[in-house]
Amino acid sequence: MDRLAFNAAAAINEMRVGRQMTTNELANVATPGFKRSFESAMLTLKVQGAGFESRLQPQSFASDNINMKPGVIVKTGRDLDVAMDEQTVMGVTSANGELAFTRRGDLKLNGKGVLEMGTGALVRGQNGGPITIPPGFFVKISKDGSVFATNPAQAGVAAPVLIDKILLRDASQVALERREDSLYKIVGKPVGEDIPVTGKLATLSPETLEGSNVNAMEVMVKLMDQSRSFEMQVNVIKQNKDVDESGGTMMRANA
Repeated sequence: MDRLAFNAAAAINEMRVGRQMTTNELANVATPGFKRSFESAMLTLKVQGAGFESRLQPQSFASDNINMKPGVIVKTGRDLDVAMDEQTVMGVTSANGELAFTRRGDLKLNGKGVLEMGTGALVRGQNGGPITIPPGFFVKISKDGSVFATNPAQAGVAAPVLIDKILLRDASQVALERREDSLYKIVGKPVGEDIPVTGKLATLSPETLEGSNVNAMEVMVKLMDQSRSFEMQVNVIKQNKDVDESGGTMMRANA
């Protein structure tokens, strides 16, 4: 009986990782460019040590590789909205100054005229620096990531001026994982390392946004399944407690 309760309690403790992953996905169903990454499974390990020879310890095994399956593309008509095509990712500067990557394309200009993503991370240009737009200029982004600015105060037909080009990389040849700030980095490589340039052209779609690739219905079903599994393990512990109490009562009666 002790082994039964031990295994059930250990399973509850390990399943918390899967529940955290599922709730994280559910919370980001409406986040632009969000990608599923978490997968978890339960492994059974034999417990070592005196008195534990017959015990098996459940252990959660989790992976965090970014699932690059595309989300729903929505046409917004907004000049600073972009959606990455195929396996393209965009280079940004994280809060600590490191190079990181993202699929989120809801861009904006901050108070200094610097192009940044919705979370505040600065968008990188081809030379690795920020992209700064002159005050009052209109911005257009082309499919190859080139950023053009037009001066509305210029007489006649104003010619667009190339400001910079967004740092785009093709991630089809590398595996990506999520950083603590929700940006991406290459699996097994030092933080801030650039993705090698491939022969495939990295492009984006202007005036559109990519939605999350999380299926809300699928995540809800998974969450319900996890809740039922939790209840089942709790019931095992309760029933084990009742059986132990009944056994103790019988022993006292015989004494």
